[in-house]
Amino acid sequence: MSWFGPQAAHIARHPGVFVLGTLKAFRANQGLLLAGAVAYYALLSIVPLLILTVIALSHVIDQQMLLQTLGRYLEWLVPGQSRAIVAELANFLAHRDVMGWLLLATMLFFSSLAFTVLENAMSVIFHHRVAIRRRRFLVSAIMPYLYILCLGLGLLLVTLVAGSLQAIGQEELAFLGRSWSLHGLSGLLLYLLGFAGEVIALTSVYFVMPVGRLSLSHALIGGLTAAVLWELSRHVLVWYFATLSQISTVYGSLTTAIAVLLSLELAAALLLLGAQVISEYERLGAVHRGLPAEPFTTGAA
Repeated sequence: MSWFGPQAAHIARHPGVFVLGTLKAFRANQGLLLAGAVAYYALLSIVPLLILTVIALSHVIDQQMLLQTLGRYLEWLVPGQSRAIVAELANFLAHRDVMGWLLLATMLFFSSLAFTVLENAMSVIFHHRVAIRRRRFLVSAIMPYLYILCLGLGLLLVTLVAGSLQAIGQEELAFLGRSWSLHGLSGLLLYLLGFAGEVIALTSVYFVMPVGRLSLSHALIGGLTAAVLWELSRHVLVWYFATLSQISTVYGSLTTAIAVLLSLELAAALLLLGAQVISEYERLGAVHRGLPAEPFTTGAA
């Protein structure tokens, strides 16, 4: 479907109407409640998922380099809290020889929980797709593990590229008797790599999770929307935790868990909001084709 179809023209003419309609639909679908469920299970899933990924990749990449890359990009997901997560991860890896098959199976189970809950949340937002075509149980059961495998391969690629960019940052460019450090260029490229990876990851979620075939252009619209909103939000979170936050005073030893949960809930809310943008975009397309497009609401709406 074209990027500049009748939906895009309608949104260009009435952007405020589209934004307000999206927010109303998100509220009617209990978006914040769904985001809370996704964030809770993501909190349970994130450490087992990272452990499994690092154990697998440490056979082909230096473990220290892998942990540094994880720490850098975890800052995108849990601003200000990545150091604590990486420290716990390194501590577990130092004693991974005691890990048995039961613990491995438990981690596999918990690492997939967030994907299962996210799929259920997506089914609420894309209710019109679920009503038309339901996904088979076996596909839903296997999909989280295939996605974990893809994330692992993505992390492998990002680690290799990030290592090359860091090496570039240590070089200097000499010209006409003057030299310039490439550290700034390396930092910019690392940031762009992280942002591009964020957009690709979000787009893949929107492309795979909803039932039925979703066009790549629609998935990319949602991915860009969620990525831009998250970039703005995570800088606000960093500033908030550094200046105004008093959670360490209130929660004490639970500070890290609460801060991570807060970051994950905000990220989940923006992830589902991006899905709602796609859903409303599809609804506009149905309206322009003359098809009925009744909004889905829960009983509490």
